[in-house]
Amino acid sequence: MSYLVLARKARPQTFSQVIGQRPVLTTLKNSILRNRVAHAILFSGVRGVGKTTLARIMAKAINCQVEPADRPCDQCSSCQQISSGASLDLYEIDGASNRGIQEIRELKEKIRFLPTSSQYKIIIIDEVHMLTTEAFNALLKTLEEPPAHVYFMFATTEIHKIPITILSRCQQYELKRIPAKELYDHFSKLVETEGFKIVPSALSLIVKEAGGSVRDGLSLLDQMFSYGETEISDKDVVEVLGLVNREVLMRLTKALLEGNKSEVFLTLEEIFDFSMDLKRFVEDVMDHFRTLLLCKIEGCSELIDLPGEELTNFQNLASHYSSETLHLKLSLLIAMAEDLKFSAQPRLTLETSFFKIIEATNVVPVTSLLSHLDSILSALPVKANTLQEVLPTRQPESATELKKKIEPLVTEPKTTKNVAQPKVAQKKAPSPPTPVAEDTQSTPAPEKKDDSLRLRTLEVRPHEKDVRKDWLDFIIYVKDRKVWMAQDLQRADAIKQDAKGELHLNYSDPANCSVLRQKENHQLLTEFALDFFQKPLKVRFILPEIDDTPEANGDDSPHRKRQQLVNDPLVIMAAEIFNGQVGDIRIGPRSR
Repeated sequence: MSYLVLARKARPQTFSQVIGQRPVLTTLKNSILRNRVAHAILFSGVRGVGKTTLARIMAKAINCQVEPADRPCDQCSSCQQISSGASLDLYEIDGASNRGIQEIRELKEKIRFLPTSSQYKIIIIDEVHMLTTEAFNALLKTLEEPPAHVYFMFATTEIHKIPITILSRCQQYELKRIPAKELYDHFSKLVETEGFKIVPSALSLIVKEAGGSVRDGLSLLDQMFSYGETEISDKDVVEVLGLVNREVLMRLTKALLEGNKSEVFLTLEEIFDFSMDLKRFVEDVMDHFRTLLLCKIEGCSELIDLPGEELTNFQNLASHYSSETLHLKLSLLIAMAEDLKFSAQPRLTLETSFFKIIEATNVVPVTSLLSHLDSILSALPVKANTLQEVLPTRQPESATELKKKIEPLVTEPKTTKNVAQPKVAQKKAPSPPTPVAEDTQSTPAPEKKDDSLRLRTLEVRPHEKDVRKDWLDFIIYVKDRKVWMAQDLQRADAIKQDAKGELHLNYSDPANCSVLRQKENHQLLTEFALDFFQKPLKVRFILPEIDDTPEANGDDSPHRKRQQLVNDPLVIMAAEIFNGQVGDIRIGPRSR
């Protein structure tokens, strides 16, 4: 007799032999016990988690001849026939090779007849998502109202490819990956049963490589049994499966965290000598940092699928570093993985990226910095509320000097309507000890009822730019935001700013600015001009026969937005509290 691989030899035959999937097992056993088995059941999940195995166990349980509580017994004639593959009433079909409508028609013809030796006919279709649309349609009516002596069992790894009309007629069971601890315990028993010994760290490598799939893990174990002696070591697993030793990965992880450059590059040299797949290597390193990050997050220990001893090592290492540091280094590793996809020099990319990760210093949370700052400020002899005591006091100005400063600032509201300046609290000037007659005559006190004249304190505006001198810089500024708009501005024959605060753009050919003159583009250009020059400008196009003023197009909304921002009570209050002034006022789309 030919050799039976471990994946087939160790296949569960009863519910008690199935590892994991406890909610699904409980539901299936109760459905048999209470005689509530659905006529169509769909098992879905990744490879090797027991979909087809559960379908066969259910076929046994439905036709088992013992009491419902003990089904399947795996001892009666029906169970034995199904286990050996000799049952005439069990049809197991591969959906990939029998996917057409003709195969479904033949199947429908077979299920018309009563079972021969069992109580029910069981139809198992593996990889059911491979059926064609026509085959699914042919199965719909039979699946909705099957004969009383027929049960359907479906298995698939890609449930999203199954039509919703089929899904609605089935009872669905989603099988999960097997946890690492359960796989580890299961494989330990199998190794002992087969007469082998394997060190715990080597078995952990196999469990990790299985990725929650029982069949994948059994195949790897079978491969190790064929390679090694009665005792299997870490070195054997690494050599056979082409893996990077977990110790090497942990050593590299520690070196990246500690900033040990020599250890990082020596370990990298060791990995290159081993001819390790770089993509797989980077994935393993990222998985290490992900595990460390999860160790720092409270309540996320269940997301770490590792054996107990290895998990303890990760927790001890993670306790020495902040979550911000681990997250930063993990982000750099992810960026490195993207760079490797398009790199012609993968080794050089790895080395430079590792050097960048090493140089990334420990990240300190902002809250910690602020707490340190508070402690420093509290220890200073001079506090913020006594800062004015140490500042040099200004001597009161004479009335003549005060008059010279205020006179140019007395303006009418009409002339200051479009001046984009914040309202600053007016401080009362100190009265001179001896009034001067000349000053009192030249600056009469305004009447209380006359509000037509107002005194406004205007701060120096160092952020303003000159239109003529800074025009090329403005074009570069626009080009960074709208390339085509900068090209249209370069076609202008002349530019100038008049006394009214209008920016005149002269074009001899109207076609050179036809797109620029559209309302939304005109408004956007005005926003750019206000943001760059920091002065109230209105853009106006001067064409041979067209006078395109902003008012004509109703395009003065940027000015209104700017004025609203300047006069916003929060802005005025902030300027008063911090004794500051409004600098740049930006209303363009990038500022938003």
